[in-house]
Amino acid sequence: MSKDIGRTSRRTVMMGTVGAVGAGALVAGCTTYGRTPDAPAPAPAEGTAPAPAEGTTPAAGDGATEPGGGAALGSVSDVPVGGGRVFGEEQVVVTQPSAGTIRAFSSICTHQGCTVANVSGGTINCTCHGSKFRVADGTVAGGPAPEPLPEHDVVVDGDQIRLR
Repeated sequence: MSKDIGRTSRRTVMMGTVGAVGAGALVAGCTTYGRTPDAPAPAPAEGTAPAPAEGTTPAAGDGATEPGGGAALGSVSDVPVGGGRVFGEEQVVVTQPSAGTIRAFSSICTHQGCTVANVSGGTINCTCHGSKFRVADGTVAGGPAPEPLPEHDVVVDGDQIRLR
């Protein structure tokens, strides 16, 4: 009988170790670094508020708190029909998919927590990694984002849009 029966060679041990390490790295690479699936997306770094959507200007009442409501975002006329506007300070993007229909979503991309950059072509666009979300409901239209943008409650009081 041979002395090698029942013994594992060094080569077999090393190949098994390399395979286990590689499988662990593959699994780790398929998760979002530093986030569990149930954790909220991180807030963007200070001073990274995006510019208003192309063709819009900031409203005078941005960020002001109105009696009996939340932050005043601006007027309905500030939000183009079929498009929207990013309110960086409030971390909200407001859309108007059809005339008179106002929707609001988090402006924090569900992919890796970047602030969405703009609204154009019927989508809310994150330029960090190319995710796009539909203006009508915040669902993913393309890119690596795994989930839709969370919706925010807003109220329209006359022509003014406010967070609830």
